[in-house]
Amino acid sequence: MLKALLALFIGMHVYGAATFITKEEYAANLYHNPRGIGCQLCHGESGEGRRIATYRDKGEKKTFEGKPINKIPFSLFYHAVNSKIVGMPRYYLTDTEIQTLYYYLHREEFKRAASQRKSH
Repeated sequence: MLKALLALFIGMHVYGAATFITKEEYAANLYHNPRGIGCQLCHGESGEGRRIATYRDKGEKKTFEGKPINKIPFSLFYHAVNSKIVGMPRYYLTDTEIQTLYYYLHREEFKRAASQRKSH
């Protein structure tokens, strides 16, 4: 019995270690597939914005673009994700997921700030 419990514990430990992902991996996965349609498709790989389509409406050339989201403050980012915006899907993200997406777009800034804090 003890051997079976030990084998189960070791198996769970090995499986758990193999499936653990880092904060960066979680953030990247969330950005690329939050609820079926990834943010990068409209906002670009780094949130720089992206042209989605050009079309003609009543003879006038128009462009549909995903706005840049990598340079806006968190309060505007949070509001935009929770608002109805024409052309943007509603994701119904949790506060933690929104914070994680913002982290993904600003991860280098967070890392620089953390390293500066550690060196003082």
